[in-house]
Amino acid sequence: MHRESLKSLSEALAGGKISSVELTQLFLKRIAGFNARYNAFVTVDEERSLAQAREADNARAAGRAGPLTGIPIAQKDIFCAKGWLTTCGSKMLSNFVSPYDAHVVERLNEAGAVTLGKTNMDEFAMGSSNESSFYGPVRNPWNVDCVSGGSSGGSAVAVAARLAPAATATDTGGSIRQPAAMVGVSGLKPTYGVCSRYGMIAFASSLDQAGPMAKSAEDMALMMNSMAGFDARDSTSLERPLEDYSRDLAKPLAGLRIGLPKEFFAAGLPADIAQSVEAAIADYRKLGATTVEVALPNMKLSVPVYYVLAPAEASSNLARYDGVRYGYRTPEYRDLEEMYEKTRAEGFGAEVKRRILIGTYVLSHGYYDAYYIRAQKLRRLIAQDFVKAFEQCDVIMGPTSPSTAFRIGEKSSDPVQMYLSDIYTIGVNLAGLPGMSIPCGFDTQGLPVGLQVIGSYFDEARMLNVGHQYQLATDWHLRAPAGV
Repeated sequence: MHRESLKSLSEALAGGKISSVELTQLFLKRIAGFNARYNAFVTVDEERSLAQAREADNARAAGRAGPLTGIPIAQKDIFCAKGWLTTCGSKMLSNFVSPYDAHVVERLNEAGAVTLGKTNMDEFAMGSSNESSFYGPVRNPWNVDCVSGGSSGGSAVAVAARLAPAATATDTGGSIRQPAAMVGVSGLKPTYGVCSRYGMIAFASSLDQAGPMAKSAEDMALMMNSMAGFDARDSTSLERPLEDYSRDLAKPLAGLRIGLPKEFFAAGLPADIAQSVEAAIADYRKLGATTVEVALPNMKLSVPVYYVLAPAEASSNLARYDGVRYGYRTPEYRDLEEMYEKTRAEGFGAEVKRRILIGTYVLSHGYYDAYYIRAQKLRRLIAQDFVKAFEQCDVIMGPTSPSTAFRIGEKSSDPVQMYLSDIYTIGVNLAGLPGMSIPCGFDTQGLPVGLQVIGSYFDEARMLNVGHQYQLATDWHLRAPAGV
């Protein structure tokens, strides 16, 4: 049962083959058995999960069930969930129990989903390997000596190791798509503003976006139907009618125009990743799609632009963690100033401190125009490149990551190499576009390779259709690590 898709589990619940309590117990047992190996979950609360499952069974018995009623899911620990420990992977929030639900959590609770637990993540979502968590690295189930990708590595591994049928995640520079590629699951970063950021602990507010991770595009469509929606409490939430993201899944791909940016296939892309991605594109041609070369000339600027803007926003957002209102406070200090200094020095990890320092520097007097304003202008040029490319094609495809999962510790001492892990994904966040990663093969070491699909604004339904039709014709998304 743990290998079934979210859709199959929903049908099993509707048909009375299993109850939500039984299904939740099954996944809780798997988490208890495997979490020490993978470190995917930070918090599990069996009583709370089973209480939600009983409510879901009662709702179903009363005829008030939807597709997600009774389905157990994992929640990334960046989302506030009432009564749950919400740490954001940091010592700074290691004692914080949220008094309220994030909008995404509210929406999933209203749909009857059951929270299995909170998943491990890079501290404050800052990282590309899930090695910066206060709770230790998340291990890749395909090779436990390798990273899981960051920052949503815990959610990705929860799905890949079949510890949860689906999970919530967030993507600031590729944090849904890159870990999805590295562990062989599907992940969708929606258009900025489609999912509310209310109750999602902020890293870089103009880039952060919530999205689903699941085994297939079809399952992600079910998740999106509950996660998306306007929220007046988030000033960047887009007021649009609710969509049915499953509506286009069955459409054939004949006539689909795929744009292939030459910048995505330049020197430096490993041959086995290139071969998997090119084979996937060949499969799309067999399904009736055509391809056209497009140009994203400013893509090379996306990493430096991101590492000016994201730390600038992070330095502002993280100023609130001062030991006064909530979270960690240093136990010994002589006066208020020393309390601030020691609290932040002891509460934040090295990567968070690095980005706060970078952000404070680029926002400082004398450097603001040279760095921050210039980066904002370049961000506009990167977005315009995508708009121009979509005049020639319906979706853009390429690799999700420039490498498959690397060994834990391999890039820890070289921040620049680590930052380049998101080189193919960051531009999508800077432009506010939707992006998706789906499994498309394996490298010579047997590690998963991801295919990135980028859509135009609000084109998530077509992207999920593109992913679903490919997954009907291939079985990469069905393959699981040995022993799970």
